[in-house]
Amino acid sequence: MTDMMKWFERKFSLDLPVWMFSSLLERLRGTPARVEDLTRDLSQEVLFVRAGESSWSIQENVGHLLDLEPLWAGRVDDILAGKEIMTPADLTNRKTYEANHNATSIKGIVISFREARIAFVHRLEDLDDASIEKSAMHPRLEQPMRILDLISFVVEHDDHHLARISSIKRESRDLV
Repeated sequence: MTDMMKWFERKFSLDLPVWMFSSLLERLRGTPARVEDLTRDLSQEVLFVRAGESSWSIQENVGHLLDLEPLWAGRVDDILAGKEIMTPADLTNRKTYEANHNATSIKGIVISFREARIAFVHRLEDLDDASIEKSAMHPRLEQPMRILDLISFVVEHDDHHLARISSIKRESRDLV
């Protein structure tokens, strides 16, 4: 199978039409169910396995998705408030490394992620077309990003980690 591109090497097309918003919102809304499906009935041994010394386990990948929910919501706040530059991400992912997600239950992480994501989606559902098109500079990509583009970015980030989880799960078949 083809290796995954590193997230920070990805480039993004930020020219989606506004009519894509509803579809992107559905992808955003569906991530917790996909996470739950991917992690259901996995043993702790599989949930905790790391595919390499510097990689995260399945459970840590799920925890990372939860860890970033405040960033996504904050960036929406930044754009709506008219800030020139969005809040930068911690490119070291310190929050995820320090969270010790493997010390908690996957069920608790998934429930917390679902709650945070539902709140985020509900907030976005209330936006009008003019708000969806407001923008601010993305600090790492150094290009303007509309709320519409931000949602596309978030679902791509979700899919990146879901693909990673699936890969670890496949590599761990002997442990199941």
